[in-house]
Amino acid sequence: MTYDLITVGRVNMDLFAQDIGAEFADITGFDAAVGGSPTNVAMGTARLGLRSAAFTAVGEDTVGEFVLRYLRDAGVVTDFVKCKPGKRISLALVGVQPPSRFPLTFYRDDPADIHLTIDDATTLPLDETRAILLSGNAFSRGTCADAARRIAERAAEIDCTVFMDLDLRPTDWSHPHAFGVALRSVLGHIDVLIGTEEEFYALLAPEPGAVATGAGLNDEQCAHLEDLIEELMGSADRTTLILKRGGRGSEVITTTERFMVPGFPVGVVNTVGAGDSFASGLITSRLRGEDWYDSCRIGNACGAITVTRHGCAVAFPTQEELEDFVAANGGL
Repeated sequence: MTYDLITVGRVNMDLFAQDIGAEFADITGFDAAVGGSPTNVAMGTARLGLRSAAFTAVGEDTVGEFVLRYLRDAGVVTDFVKCKPGKRISLALVGVQPPSRFPLTFYRDDPADIHLTIDDATTLPLDETRAILLSGNAFSRGTCADAARRIAERAAEIDCTVFMDLDLRPTDWSHPHAFGVALRSVLGHIDVLIGTEEEFYALLAPEPGAVATGAGLNDEQCAHLEDLIEELMGSADRTTLILKRGGRGSEVITTTERFMVPGFPVGVVNTVGAGDSFASGLITSRLRGEDWYDSCRIGNACGAITVTRHGCAVAFPTQEELEDFVAANGGL
């Protein structure tokens, strides 16, 4: 296979506050980086040694050039990053107030990546690719939703493993119900679903209400989620669910088993990007033939390392750092 992984979905420029702990209005400078959940995973898996490519879009401007250079320097193949003249990529400005406040201002009015098309998707060498990662956010707006749906269908036809990170950003959807409606339509093509409790609830509940990531579910919603998961797995023939449960670790749910995988206790500096780092470790391990327990344990380790550092993708571990961390913390 030519590629281990192709990620599908948004990219943005990230500006992270240099003034750690400062209120947003008091920030005096920012560090520039590139982000966006699926693109973060492309960078994270490349750092761990996979041959990873990103399928996304940039504008025909100097910011687009910056993004392409940044991704290449991070080891990501950019052959499938499309240029959309007249469009701009998203911009995220992030304050850093450890341990739990990271105010985010997100500019995403008409980003280039929502203009990806089915014709753009046909350029992807899926028959030369071991796996794809779809972002749930890719189904939210524009022609990108059609492109992502076609990629999912085609990958399933040729037994290319399909991972999906639910990646719920409520402001990108026209209605609280739209997220579940759109993503439930492609569940039959998905091999591995990755998300938080809130994201799974928004996906599966027929009346999800106003679910915001990071808000947490109440007791009634948690009980309802368990019923919804049981119902989903009762009809699934191949899908594996990976629930990210923060500091507690992660949970694996297959059609035949269910178990928790413990996390690694660390001091939290910055939680931004931890979920994408987790996905990077999980996917890399699965593609290297590890079982679900060890793959999630590696994912947990990647997330744990990331939350001890500032930044997003720049905080993701290398393979050597990952191995050293796991060895120092009792192994798998």
